[in-house]
Amino acid sequence: MAKRFDQYCPIAHALSLVGERWSLLVVRELLRGPKRYTDLAAGLPGIGTNVLATRLRELEAAGVLQRRKLPPPAASTVYELTEYGLGLEEVLHAIARWGARTLGLPRREDDLGADWGLNAFPALLYPERARGLTETYVIRVDDDVFTVRLVDGSLQTELGATDGADLDVAMPMDTFFALASGEVSVDEALAEGGVRLEGDPETLARCFRVFSFAPRLGATASAPATGHADVPQRPKPRTAVGA
Repeated sequence: MAKRFDQYCPIAHALSLVGERWSLLVVRELLRGPKRYTDLAAGLPGIGTNVLATRLRELEAAGVLQRRKLPPPAASTVYELTEYGLGLEEVLHAIARWGARTLGLPRREDDLGADWGLNAFPALLYPERARGLTETYVIRVDDDVFTVRLVDGSLQTELGATDGADLDVAMPMDTFFALASGEVSVDEALAEGGVRLEGDPETLARCFRVFSFAPRLGATASAPATGHADVPQRPKPRTAVGA
């Protein structure tokens, strides 16, 4: 278990439970559902087997996750988040949006799985702006394709494209990044020619108003769904990405 801090503070207490290196990444993996030890190891490249085993024991002791034996024929042990552990989802999404502001675009050597959107879209969701909205978007970023459904504001995300979507849009990663950050408007992205759109530009603008990692300061659900988001300037990314 991580060391306790000499102060009465909920942040210090939380860090004593999940503040060790790799702990929150283990939680990130389990937010997608129960996983075996080998699944966790595969999803956390670079983690040592002894470190993973230690983190799992610590998180179990803290009540963040639990072990469960699957019935035959699987008959294997999986790890899953407890109700207490699932409460970290909102925390991780906020951290993801904050980190994305300076992460920069993926480099050629970065390990970015084709399913990255299954984590990204829940983190980008702005619930207040999605409230009452029912629409389906097919979003193609480089070679990766996701179907993103909003049903009365509730999100469902899956790999691949579906028929009959309200919006089908294709773009490179840098354009997706710029739209999600609020650095460019939909009109600007369309004018630059990097976006292939089947659907209404207003629907695309609404999509990137609902899915955004721009700082959530002073925003309201009644703000316009098109045009620039009113956001502070994003800090300089970690690196420039070549062509």
